Amino acid sequence: MGRVTERRRTIRIREGAVTTRPDTLVAEEPLEIRLNGKPLAITMRTPGDDFALAAGFLVSEGVIGEGAEVRSIVYCAGATADGVNTYNVVDVRLAPGVAVPDITLERNVYTTSSCGLCGKASLDAVRTTTRHPLTDTPPVRVTPALLAALPGRLREAQRVFDRTGGLHAAALFSPEGALLDIREDVGRHNAVDKLVGRALTEGGLPLSRTVLLVSGRASFELVQKAVMAGIPMLAAVSAPSSLAVDLAVESGLTLVGFLRGTSMNVYAGEHRVVLEGPADPD
Repeated sequence: MGRVTERRRTIRIREGAVTTRPDTLVAEEPLEIRLNGKPLAITMRTPGDDFALAAGFLVSEGVIGEGAEVRSIVYCAGATADGVNTYNVVDVRLAPGVAVPDITLERNVYTTSSCGLCGKASLDAVRTTTRHPLTDTPPVRVTPALLAALPGRLREAQRVFDRTGGLHAAALFSPEGALLDIREDVGRHNAVDKLVGRALTEGGLPLSRTVLLVSGRASFELVQKAVMAGIPMLAAVSAPSSLAVDLAVESGLTLVGFLRGTSMNVYAGEHRVVLEGPADPD
């Protein structure tokens, strides 16, 4: 399929000089996710790892929690008049005996590359119950120095970003800082779904001994996806939202934001961060 990047003609203006040349852009195409043949969601994504994306999405929706609950994931024929497969429709078939949720307008979601929750009928519909509670025992413990080193390791592994500058990335690290997996996508929530979906298919859930790092902000949907996969710590190079912090506190997740250089803010779950001294009271 190889549609991760595309070439487009562009006019470049540099210090008054005008040139015409092709530019490499990150690809963005819709992916329809079907569940047992019925449409469930459409997301704008970078093609690639589509089966993992679909599986991870179903984990975050609370539909599945382990690989044995999936019978098959296949591409369906696309929407073209001649029936050519566009590789933009994926059907997930659940294993016999796995309950199929009622696919209503409340669950039928349209997601964009900037927001994984647009179209949710209510906040209550988002607060699904995780199959993998955060029970890391003993708890994951990391130092600020280790956290500070992770964005650099993430950036070094972003192969497509180097060519386009237009992708988000999500990576899983061990508590010792080893890079376990990395996925890139035009949507930050898709990158996390691809990580979680790959772990599900490889029997790796829950991800209770990992640290999740995302290249952008920490939104509510990213915190939810981490909690649903049993990830105890989420770090982001940018800001969290207030609702993301609320959910992190409620679920016991460690949430770190503004991870830049040796500076960072710990918004929840500080017991997993090895602090040299007590925090100053407000």
